[in-house]
Amino acid sequence: MAVSAAVFCLLLLFNAATTNENTTSYNLNTTLGDQNVTFDFMENYTTPQPTEFESTSPTPSSTSTEPPQPTEPLPAEPLPTSGRLPTPVTTVDSVCPCDLHESVCDINCCCDRVCAEELSLFTSCSVDRVSGSQQLCSGDVVSYSLRITIDGYSELQASAGEEPNYDILCIQSQNRVGGLSHPPPALPTDSSFDSLFKEFTSFMFGSEERQVSSAELQDSSGYQYGEVMLTADRGVFLLPAAAITADCVDSSPAGFLKDQSSVCSRRVTLQQHCSSLPPLSMNTYTDIQLLAGKNEDAAVVPVQVCSVVLQSVEGTQTELQISDGGDLPPALLDPSLCANVVLKVAYVVKYSPAGDIVNVSVALVLGFVSEAELTLEQEFHITFVQEDGGGGAVHSSGNPGYVVGLPLVSGTRTAEYPLPAWATPVVVLTGIVGSLDPRDTLSLLLSAEQQDCLRGPQQRAPILFAVDSVSGCTLRLEDAANCSLVQQLLLDVLRGPNPPQHVASFGNSLLDSPMDWLPIKNNLNPGEAQSCSIPLSLHLEVQWTQYGSLMNPQAQIVSIKEIIQTNTTSLEVLSAGSSTLSISSSVAFIPVSAAALPGYRATPTIDAKLPFDFFFPFV
Repeated sequence: MAVSAAVFCLLLLFNAATTNENTTSYNLNTTLGDQNVTFDFMENYTTPQPTEFESTSPTPSSTSTEPPQPTEPLPAEPLPTSGRLPTPVTTVDSVCPCDLHESVCDINCCCDRVCAEELSLFTSCSVDRVSGSQQLCSGDVVSYSLRITIDGYSELQASAGEEPNYDILCIQSQNRVGGLSHPPPALPTDSSFDSLFKEFTSFMFGSEERQVSSAELQDSSGYQYGEVMLTADRGVFLLPAAAITADCVDSSPAGFLKDQSSVCSRRVTLQQHCSSLPPLSMNTYTDIQLLAGKNEDAAVVPVQVCSVVLQSVEGTQTELQISDGGDLPPALLDPSLCANVVLKVAYVVKYSPAGDIVNVSVALVLGFVSEAELTLEQEFHITFVQEDGGGGAVHSSGNPGYVVGLPLVSGTRTAEYPLPAWATPVVVLTGIVGSLDPRDTLSLLLSAEQQDCLRGPQQRAPILFAVDSVSGCTLRLEDAANCSLVQQLLLDVLRGPNPPQHVASFGNSLLDSPMDWLPIKNNLNPGEAQSCSIPLSLHLEVQWTQYGSLMNPQAQIVSIKEIIQTNTTSLEVLSAGSSTLSISSSVAFIPVSAAALPGYRATPTIDAKLPFDFFFPFV
């Protein structure tokens, strides 16, 4: 009897050792009113045991006297699968947590299938929502609700769908060729640093002598967004920029249609680099010829110098008059001072809708560098402007509303033809002509130290939206002998050469939409009859408002007025015994937005007609 019991126990132990069952639980989240209840559903599955070909290696015998032999490292193999996602055995729509009594309808249990007759008397659903496991990326969800019919009874409305789980991180899709395997990135070492540096920075730190072969040229003639622009010698148009450090990298190409602004520094030794370092000379940035397109027979577009400004040691700036082909090479004035060094470079590239380069202009700022400065700081900018059908081009200052700090968009209207003499003396306006030259845009006189109104070049700055400014110049009374001539000269100085006549109401107003442009109103207030009447001040008053919705208002200019004040007494009295007279110019932005008022929809009207005997027999 004892032997048979021992054999039976051995059989039970053998079965327990060879059977390995894992249990996986599933959570069902259920909403009961304001409470969340989780229901667990269990599923059993068996983990497959190793076959005879996957048996483990034998354990060395404890009685063996031979020393253990070194084993060779096994090749790297993928890790075995650790498990699988089980398939639920129960669908969500068949689960009813509130069904507590079998074959009996539970009150307000909307998912109870035996409540077909009592359902019309339900007042609410005790279980509104049943969802699947919260451990998956998405799961099935069933919602229950009641609707009151026209007869006053309840009618069940059930809906089922799939809902994503936002509480866990799930990778929905990826474009990596290696699939789900994400190896760690290679760590740089002494031997691999140079190769990794070239691999990840080939575009920014490419070779300066890079040449573009004909095979790289595409069939399309124009450039595409982000493509490098070619030079006449089949090189690449480069624009220095800062890289990992603040030092300038001269081999950085400029991408087509990608506006860039960068500030970088250079370590300069004046006696060695003043006249020999190419990045310090303006010829490096002006003696460039670009190809209009990518074809081999593309036209050559030279870079035109539109402005050269000389900055003194103290920081004051003066515009220089340089003829075509002129040059100001850097010069070492003394061992501690180098002149005519490039401080700022700004390119403006005008292109056609087909992607061809039409014109390239550059503005430079030259200055002085002293030995006391450890590094030389340079600024580089490039801007792309598309030309319109009329040949003009303007910069946008917002989309659509103006942005604070951006210049006003200005232009001049063009007339197609005048009407006959017998008609009203007006002209038919067809469009607006803009200009790339900043001297032809709406600008303000820029104050400078001892700036004379009639002598020397006057510095100007564009008028920036929502930025009030005041500036001026000095008029010598000895220069006001010819009053009529001085009056016109002062007006030209205050308004600027070729002043625009219209301003865009929005920052992106189109040139072919004349109704979106506002004329500059003139309000000249001449003084009393004097022997000499000259303008003493010019003031621009710009009124703007917030246009559109409260959530995203857009700044719009609604009016612009020019106010010119002249003298009411003689110039000698105004100068108070001095030999000079101050002439001022200013601009002010005045918000005229009306206070926002809450708006309501109109009350709906009910067109109801009662039958003629509705109050019978009372009436």
